[in-house]
Amino acid sequence: MEEISVRVGGQAGDGIASIGEAVARGFSRSGLHVFALNAYQSVIRGGHVWFQARASGSRLYSQGDAADVLYALDKATVEIHSAQLRPGAVVIHDPEKFAVDASQLPPQVTLLPVPTLEIARKYTSQSILQNAGGLGAVAYVAGLPLDLLHQVLADSFGKKKGEVVDWNLGASTDGYKFAEQHASVSARALGRRGSPKLLMTGNQAIALGAVAGGCKFLAQYPMTPASTIMHWLAAHARSLGVVVKQAEDELAAIHMAIGASFAGVRSMTATSGGGFSLMVEALGMAGMTETPLVVVESQRSGPSTGLPTKTEQGDLNLMLGAGQGEFPRAILAPSHPIEAYSATVDAFRLAEEWQTPILLASDFHLSENFATVDREEVSVPSAPPSLFTVTPNGGDYLRYQITESGVSPRALPGQPGLQFIAGSDEHDERGHLISDVRAGIPVWISERQRMMDKRMHKLDGLARSVPPPVLEGAADAPITFVTWGSTIGAVRDAIAELAERGRPANLLRFPAVYPLEPAKVRSLLEGAKRPVLVEANYSGQFGRLLRAETGFEITDRLLKYDGEPFSPHEIVARAMEGPSHGGQ
Repeated sequence: MEEISVRVGGQAGDGIASIGEAVARGFSRSGLHVFALNAYQSVIRGGHVWFQARASGSRLYSQGDAADVLYALDKATVEIHSAQLRPGAVVIHDPEKFAVDASQLPPQVTLLPVPTLEIARKYTSQSILQNAGGLGAVAYVAGLPLDLLHQVLADSFGKKKGEVVDWNLGASTDGYKFAEQHASVSARALGRRGSPKLLMTGNQAIALGAVAGGCKFLAQYPMTPASTIMHWLAAHARSLGVVVKQAEDELAAIHMAIGASFAGVRSMTATSGGGFSLMVEALGMAGMTETPLVVVESQRSGPSTGLPTKTEQGDLNLMLGAGQGEFPRAILAPSHPIEAYSATVDAFRLAEEWQTPILLASDFHLSENFATVDREEVSVPSAPPSLFTVTPNGGDYLRYQITESGVSPRALPGQPGLQFIAGSDEHDERGHLISDVRAGIPVWISERQRMMDKRMHKLDGLARSVPPPVLEGAADAPITFVTWGSTIGAVRDAIAELAERGRPANLLRFPAVYPLEPAKVRSLLEGAKRPVLVEANYSGQFGRLLRAETGFEITDRLLKYDGEPFSPHEIVARAMEGPSHGGQ
């Protein structure tokens, strides 16, 4: 593939993400497609962190496997990442900080020593300005015009003016000109390719999709990697007419969201696995009271606090079983910011139509990494219709009326003649609680069965309403990768590479992992010549769900649970091997 990748590495607190984001924004404003990976640790200072910005004229779905420019702020970065450098790559470093032995680099990789600290001292005693000098050198080698880099830097500082902005513009210019005099533009540089593209993380796309879906209330307690959903909505709350409430804990957050939804406002909460574990009892209350609710569950490595800043798809079992007893739900699993946007819109629609909780399964890899989106792909839909269709008519209002679909008439609470009880105990059609034996006769047993049947009938409609599984690629391909969520991205890129090697493969992806239509899914699985399950967890949780729902077991599995996202080369390697029955 025609592409270029820039990798920046150093210690936590060195400003690695700022440098990487500037490069990614420069590529996106050049009209290129971008996928950018931000890999950091939970420590505030110290510990190795790195950022990779990958750009191409074609859409990218993962961070890729290699780099063409490596900007190293410490020696460890060179040692860790040199093996992933492609022939023709350039390593940029400051020899005043550390030396690099060129003989230890891969063949056809060159060094570009840049005096970033010396450049910084021209303007200030603050050594952090060295990053601007290094960024200028990176921009030149990567083929980014200096004026475009200056636009990115000016926008990054927002309303700040004065010498800080001038210092950064000056230092980046010096670094750019130094590289111009001592190096060449990378042979992989792509130049400008049309109009600028939007660059966003999965969390930003979820926040934007929530607004497009009619969300007017977010209650959330910050927990990585879901926190930036709240950050984005809070920053735009006034202009978008959204109330954002930082709750004291996850229990309060979900109860606030349920209360707001009950009162007639489209509402959402967002968290990670640890916070969602605290929410499960309240989730059951939303199921019992048939209150629409959208919950974002952005997964990270567990159990407990696990790896707080690493990715995993280990919470599917938790989402399937969250809440005591049984009640209907759907689990949507987007793989890319474009899908995260549309899936969030769908989540609000489904929650309202079926009056039940809808879970949006994200993960660290999707939530915090960047990808480009074309503007027309995030067009705002028309205002969602009100589903409060019941008006006072002098009759008897049955809030939980038994219907064929399981969905009952919903009225805005508090209207004269339409008062009802919404209790968390079992109830009859009017909402009257029936958990006690009446006059010694257990008449509530049959009523309980009727209400359970009513609620659970929603699953049939949900299975037909959620996005169906999609088979991408030739139906007769010799290998079919089966996966969900952010792992889809690396699989897509791997399939493109396999095609170049003359090894065709296809992809069976699940935008919604629950509920499923078993007969249709089994037919798709039986049509695969060699199905391979690809998941970022230890036990193949989605594979277990497929077996439970369809009776079809995928024995060839590629599982990854080291906290890092899949890279295309790992999937390519498995395809080139014979069938395996193990994990990674």
